[in-house]
Amino acid sequence: MWSLLVPDLYIASIYDLDARALRARGIRGLIVDLDNTLVPWHGSETDEALRGWIRRLRDAGIEPCIVSNARSRRVEAVARQLDIPSVPWAAKPRRRAFRRAMERLGVNPAETAVLGDQLFTDILGAKRLGLYTILVVPVSQREMWWTRQVRRLERRVLAWMKRRGLLTGPVGGGGGAR
Repeated sequence: MWSLLVPDLYIASIYDLDARALRARGIRGLIVDLDNTLVPWHGSETDEALRGWIRRLRDAGIEPCIVSNARSRRVEAVARQLDIPSVPWAAKPRRRAFRRAMERLGVNPAETAVLGDQLFTDILGAKRLGLYTILVVPVSQREMWWTRQVRRLERRVLAWMKRRGLLTGPVGGGGGAR
C-alpha cells in the first residue's frame, strides 16, 4: 500500500525537472497537474517562464498534457495558452483520466511520467497504473480548504517516508532553469 504513495522523484519546482534525463528514461509523455503545480491554486495565467518550460520539454522529445480535478473552463484556458492537451474533471486518483491523457499523447505507461503536488491524487493515481511519478513542492500555500486538511496528513506521510529512507529531497532549489 505505501509503495503506491512513494514518488520516484521529489523536486522543489517544475523548473528543477531535467527533461533530457526524463527522456533518457524512455519518457515521451508527461501528465501534469494544474493547481499548485503549473500555476497557483485557482490561477489561469501563464508566464514566459512556464511557456519556456513547455518548450524545453518538447525540445527534449516530451509532450505534456494537463490532467486536473478542476473545472473545464479554467483547465482548458491554461491548456490553450500553453498549446497542450488537457483532461479536466479528472477525479484523480481514479485511473480513467490518466488513461485518457496517455491516449491523447499517444504513449503507453512505460513512456509516461506524472508530475503533481499531491500524494493522494497525483502520485497515488499514477502509481495505480505503474507510471513514473514526480512529486513537486506546491507553488503556493493558498489552497481549497479540503486540500489544506489533506496536506496535514500528507506532511506526516512524507516525514515518515524520509525517516524510513523511502524518500529524499526535494531536489533542486526551486529556481531551476527559469
